[in-house]
Parts: sequence; C-alpha cells; structure tokens
Amino acid sequence: MAIEAPLSKFKRSGLIIWMVVCIAVGAYCAYDGYFNEKFKAKHTNEDGTPDSTLAFNRKSPPFFFGGGVLLGAYWFAIRNKKLIADENELVISDKQRIPYDSIQKIDKTYFKSKGRFVITYTDNNGKENHYKISDRTYDNLAPILDHLVAQIT
Repeated sequence: MAIEAPLSKFKRSGLIIWMVVCIAVGAYCAYDGYFNEKFKAKHTNEDGTPDSTLAFNRKSPPFFFGGGVLLGAYWFAIRNKKLIADENELVISDKQRIPYDSIQKIDKTYFKSKGRFVITYTDNNGKENHYKISDRTYDNLAPILDHLVAQIT
C-alpha cells in the first residue's frame, strides 16, 4: 500500500498568482509605455527623450511576460509531482529514491509548529544527506511521516 502526498495547494496557487501578477504588470507597463498619451506626455523630457519611468515602461513588458511564461512552464512541469511512500522506499522523483534501510533518523521537531521534517539518510556513496520535506511543498504529510517512522523503527 503506497501513500501519496501530492503537490500542495499552497505551491500551485502561489505559482498561478505570481504568473498572473507578472502578466498583469507587463500589460500595465506596456499600456503606459506605448498607448497612454497622458503618461507619455508627463514622462517625456523637454528635448523629447523619455525619462527613466517611461523608458522602464517601454523596456520591461517582455521581461514580465517572459517571467509569466516561465512560471507557467514551471507550474506545468511540476503540476503532477508527488511524494510516494511505498513498501520499500520513499520516492521523491524518478531519479531520487530513499530506501528505508538507509534512513538514519527523522527530525520531526518542527512538524506540528512549522509543518516540516528532516530525513537524514546515507546515499550510495556512504555520504550523509539531509532532505527537508515541508507542508508548503506537499499535502498529506502526516500519513507519510507516520509510515516512515513505522518503517524505520
């Protein structure tokens, strides 16, 4: 029986909000920089050159739109990410798996107050690693933590 912890609603919503903010700010700057005649008249010097505010509003929209697109691509890439605790190992991704017999300790000191716990494990090279798992990244962590504690004791 595998226990799954999907990507948290906090992370998904935050990415969507920042994506919308980037695109909205880009649209606002593009409007002020190219279409709003009152704004252009107010922020043009006597010699006809744009001041720093107008120059920013003309040059920044591609960067804001690009940031929004990159955030959207990142959201699309991680939207189905999940943490899986199966019978033999903790599956973080296709490339990262932590077998239960390599877990040395679980520090759950801050789980109730801050929603995070730290797994200390040894990798294949014998090096000690720490992996922090937070409720801001994954939902349904309490059953995962209970399963991990039951497996290593």
